[in-house]
Amino acid sequence: MGGMDSAYDHLTPSEKRETPKEVREARTWRGHILFFFAVILAGALAWRLRNVLELVYVSALFAVVLMPIVQEIQRVKIRKWSPSRPLAIIVLVLGVIAALVLFFMLCLPPVLRDIHHFVEDLPQRLPVLVGKIHRLPMSDKLGLDSLAAKSQGMAASAAAYVFASVPLWLEHIFDVVTAFILCLYFMLEGEYAYDYFLSFFEPEARERLDKTLIRAEHRMSKWLLGQGSLMLILGITSTVVFSLMHVRYAILLGVLMGLFNIVPVAGGIITILLAGGVAALDSWTKMAGVFLFYAIYVQLENGYLTPRIMKTSVNLMGLAVLIALLAGTALAGIVGALVAVPTAALVAVLMDEYMVQKS
Repeated sequence: MGGMDSAYDHLTPSEKRETPKEVREARTWRGHILFFFAVILAGALAWRLRNVLELVYVSALFAVVLMPIVQEIQRVKIRKWSPSRPLAIIVLVLGVIAALVLFFMLCLPPVLRDIHHFVEDLPQRLPVLVGKIHRLPMSDKLGLDSLAAKSQGMAASAAAYVFASVPLWLEHIFDVVTAFILCLYFMLEGEYAYDYFLSFFEPEARERLDKTLIRAEHRMSKWLLGQGSLMLILGITSTVVFSLMHVRYAILLGVLMGLFNIVPVAGGIITILLAGGVAALDSWTKMAGVFLFYAIYVQLENGYLTPRIMKTSVNLMGLAVLIALLAGTALAGIVGALVAVPTAALVAVLMDEYMVQKS
């Protein structure tokens, strides 16, 4: 049978048409079987390398998001000279480093001071908070007595937990550094990989896919600007409001509110619960004020800011964003939630081009 296949491959088109139908069908079935097992093998390999593929995807995504900034730097002209792409990327990296240094110089000292005071006050403040909760109805069923008895040793337990988590944090830091390096390489050499990917398609299909992906790139690149604007607005607003309410560690809480806002929904819930718990150390009135502020801000953000900042850029329905967040979180945790919205924008553009039936 193998000899027959070898001879069949060297036949002319007219001779192939004269080849018995059974031989052609057998060859087709063998091709389908081989393709099936190749897909299974590729799927198993992708699952085995899912962490690596996740890093590669996140790096490529941020490279796509940041490339418009690099291109804007390249358009700067000093007489007849314009910066090359490597130089533009270096300028972007130096700008990010300068922004981080400025942030650490201006904001980190008060944040560290608030953290220090919080750690010192927690063992003393926690029993007070537990006592306040004791006065609530049904508080005897919450098991707070044991919590109050153990509150003095919570600092040591927290320190032991942090020490035990050092290897995990180092692994995460290594992943961040790796993603950063991959992102730089994608910005430098991503076009070559993109052209190679397009070469697998026929010329007509290649041109259509190229135009579609360019539209998706423009849509995804605006996500970072919109998300950064929302983070800055929430960080500044919460810092000002917490300071006016005399909430402890206002600067720390404001910075956390802004930073965690990059993780949609979950980031805001985590930080507002933390801010409410800190405010409850002083009084229930402050805690109620913190929750009231966040409830008003969420309505303002969802009803006014997000439609004008994110919808004009990413142009996704709220339901699509929510589904994307749920799927991204289930697949890759916080990282999945982080890249869910730009990924949803990419999928939306592809579906609009290839699946939506236009009249």
